Amino acid sequence: MDLVSMRQKLVASNIANADTPGYQTQDIDFQTEFQSVLNGGSPHAGKVAGLATRNDGNNVDLDREARLLAENALRFSVASSLMRSELNLVKSAIKEGQSS
Repeated sequence: MDLVSMRQKLVASNIANADTPGYQTQDIDFQTEFQSVLNGGSPHAGKVAGLATRNDGNNVDLDREARLLAENALRFSVASSLMRSELNLVKSAIKEGQSS
C-alpha cells in the first residue's frame, strides 16, 4: 500500500505541475519497484522518458495521468481488500483461541 500511496502522490504532483514550465513527469515502474520492496528495498521515483515535450519544456500528459489515477485506484482497492481479508483471518484466529 505504501507503493500505491507513493504513486498517487507522484501522479497528483504531475497533474498539479501540468502548466509549470520545464517540469518533467515523474513516476515509478510499479512492477520493478514492487519487487524491490518485496526484497527489502525502497521505491525510487524517476523521470519518465519518451513523453512529448512542449515548447515550455513540460512533458506532462494529462490523459496518461488520468489513466494512471484509475489504475492506481484499482490497485488500492485490491490491496485494501487483501489487507481486510488478512485482518479478518487474524481476528478469527484470535476469537477461536479465546473460546478454547
